[in-house]
Amino acid sequence: MKIHIKGGRLIDPASNTDRIADVYIAAGKVVAIGEAPEGFHPNRVIDATGLIVCPGLIDLSARLREPGYEYKATLESEMQAAIAGGITSLACPPDTDPPLDEPGLVEMLKHRARLLNQAHVYPVGALTVRLAGERLTEMAELADAGCVAFSQADVPIVDTLVLMRAMQYAATFGFSVWLRPQDPFLTRAGVAHDGEVATRLGLPAIPACAETIDLERILLLMRETGARVHVCRVSHAETVRRIAAARAEGLPITCDVSIHHLHLCEIDLGFFDSNCRLTPPLRSLRDRDALRQALASGAVDAVCSDHTPVDDDAKQLPFAEAAPGATGLELLLPLTLKWAEEEGVPLVRALSRLTRDPARILGIDAGSLHPGATADVCVFDPKQAWVVEPSALHSQGRNTPFLGFELVGRTRYTLVAGNVVYAA
Repeated sequence: MKIHIKGGRLIDPASNTDRIADVYIAAGKVVAIGEAPEGFHPNRVIDATGLIVCPGLIDLSARLREPGYEYKATLESEMQAAIAGGITSLACPPDTDPPLDEPGLVEMLKHRARLLNQAHVYPVGALTVRLAGERLTEMAELADAGCVAFSQADVPIVDTLVLMRAMQYAATFGFSVWLRPQDPFLTRAGVAHDGEVATRLGLPAIPACAETIDLERILLLMRETGARVHVCRVSHAETVRRIAAARAEGLPITCDVSIHHLHLCEIDLGFFDSNCRLTPPLRSLRDRDALRQALASGAVDAVCSDHTPVDDDAKQLPFAEAAPGATGLELLLPLTLKWAEEEGVPLVRALSRLTRDPARILGIDAGSLHPGATADVCVFDPKQAWVVEPSALHSQGRNTPFLGFELVGRTRYTLVAGNVVYAA
């Protein structure tokens, strides 16, 4: 299939490109930018006039809910949501049922994803068997099966010796360890940030220091083991500051933030809005603003959807009893554009946090549209306004704090390996 994407504004953060240029695709690759190769005769022409053409988006955290939680969502529904959001590559955490702690489970997930022929799926393997925090998984075998990194998802490792052994194992083979810092005792039973809102509503609270205390444990073990660590879903201003200091020291550490934490804070809990029941909890207004600035400066490396579809029965409960999580695949792009506009961040830099930077963290050859690159492409309308309603979402999970919001920016075409997999 030969495709000519015509007249679009090409934004490629990897090459710092921002100009009107045609893109020519053949055999799943970008073959030329600007001028057509000699003898190029397209099978399809996509008119991108007035649209932005950029590398396919890369999401560092999207729960696809298979295997085990098909009543919450299916691989088919969530992959469709991904490509509808312009996402061509995504990493899925290991907290499935059973967890991704066996090579056979990883191979099955990748096989199912390949059959759908939509977005690329990169499984993150479990650090410990059944995520129980006791016995290490066979990380080398899981890596051979297709895992790109290793994590506990939202399940903390209480035993520091087990965590140190896991980081030693990972460092030996050059694997990346993805951790969400959380002191298990300070977070136990908590559902909201320890601030005025939780006090007023009488909700069990999680202090912000629960994140920084565990981060210090992780940093000490990094110095001891030499492991490469990616810190997932930072939520506290002090966490960002300490990660920046560790990076300046030379430690191989990166971090990401959830798109929800760039726009929401504890005030948005309102009167027990269970759609705002998230993990980690929404922090203070000061923390939210610090995260927005840190993403703009590069102190936070990437933004992710933290897509967590939840069934209605588990969400329509009192706040403290509701399951945490929110859908985010189709909201990642417009909410990132909203953040960029509000903070005055150039589109090249904003899209870098969704393309080049997460590709670097994953260690994959993606996030660029240079000639010879795999033709994973997102073509979107930066001015199209739409209202977030359940009927407007492809995801089986309709749980989002942004229901009823009008957002600007909508995907028009998504190409994966040179094939048009989504067209609006």
